[in-house]
Amino acid sequence: MATGIFDDRLIKHMWGTDELRAIFSDSNKVQKWFDIEAALAIEQAALGIIPKSAADEIAAKAKVANVDMEEIGAGMKSVRHPLVPALKALQKACKKEAGEFIHFGPTTQDITDTALMLQVKEAHAIFLRDVKLIGKELYRLSKEHMSTPMVGRSLGTQALPITFGHKTAIWLSEVTRHYERLRQLEERVFVGLMVGGVGTKASFAQEPFEVDARVMKRLGLAVADISWQPARDRFAEYVNLLGLIGGTIAKIANEIYILTHNEIDEISEPAEQANVGSSTMPHKRNPFVVMEICAVGRSLRYNASLMMESMVTLHERDGSGWFSEWRAVPESCLMLGVMLSRMHYVLAGLVVNTSSMRRNLNTMGGYLLTERIMFALSDKVGKQTAHDVMHEVAIHGIEKGLSLEESLSKNKQIGSALSPGELKELLDPTTYIGFAPEIVERVLKDVDKSGWLKV
Repeated sequence: MATGIFDDRLIKHMWGTDELRAIFSDSNKVQKWFDIEAALAIEQAALGIIPKSAADEIAAKAKVANVDMEEIGAGMKSVRHPLVPALKALQKACKKEAGEFIHFGPTTQDITDTALMLQVKEAHAIFLRDVKLIGKELYRLSKEHMSTPMVGRSLGTQALPITFGHKTAIWLSEVTRHYERLRQLEERVFVGLMVGGVGTKASFAQEPFEVDARVMKRLGLAVADISWQPARDRFAEYVNLLGLIGGTIAKIANEIYILTHNEIDEISEPAEQANVGSSTMPHKRNPFVVMEICAVGRSLRYNASLMMESMVTLHERDGSGWFSEWRAVPESCLMLGVMLSRMHYVLAGLVVNTSSMRRNLNTMGGYLLTERIMFALSDKVGKQTAHDVMHEVAIHGIEKGLSLEESLSKNKQIGSALSPGELKELLDPTTYIGFAPEIVERVLKDVDKSGWLKV
């Protein structure tokens, strides 16, 4: 029986991918615990701290397949400890003399924190891959549509012409920065923990620093300069970055959601024959995928806030902080994972309706171009005067239901300053896209120069 959206058989596909779900599964979590215990035993044996035969046995038996997960779960509920039942299960799987050398020095949080970091690092590789896939689609769209004119909107209403490629290039630039952020935090965040009860390494009586360094090298993590048991900034930073990335993905999804409206009809997510828009309205083609992305994004951003709360810990160790992380970190990874996967699907098959874009440029009857005419007029009468004249023309025309061309023709000051031929040229919205194509070209060149989409 499902107890939440992440394992609900009916809707779990909306909240995570199978790939991410496997990383944060119970079995993989326990396996990570065992991987750390095996690495510790191997390196302690290499330094002569425990017998090599014991380390070999521990490493050989440190497999989830050798223990009973249900028994471990029942033990956790019984003894109210997150790790001891798993250690007892591993000890039971080992020969008696070898089992005595399991967990020789670390405290529980050394294992659970390091294991969670290993899981996050696995998820990180997926995020890098999927952010890059999204970047490639945005690069393609920006290049294809760098000169495709459409309405630019500010404060929710039509403002000036832009190009669709300019819109997607802004998204590409933002996603590029997120990729950079993901790479930049790796050295700082992917750090393990092997410091003992209160961070002093007192329980590691022999070669404490060498053991730490060797274990982390084997696990593929960096060595902490000092205990981070009470310093939760690493996980908080990571989840907050996931929130930032999710914010961008949700913003793109929301934009597609709005531009899909029938009254706008400029872009839409891929249409599949199997999709059912409504149980009662057969004609409906609802933007379900981007809607799902927007919904998941809200929960992800709230988890980022929860991680900030988890930073407030007590003394040298405090379970109230990392207990919250056990929920927020896996959930956040699952949510970003499905958002990235679904957004890649949407962008790869995005429907771009250039005819609607062209039509919408004329929705306001030419008033989209008042700025252009104002600047042309300012050469003759001055900018401020031109602004006042065009404001009067616009208000009068809109109130009277006139097109801009009709309203302009009734203004003698404009008629004396600009010829009909000049006005006709100025009223073509497709030729007032500024330097949008050149700007897009610069963004694409910067992306090419960085090489991040080709790595």
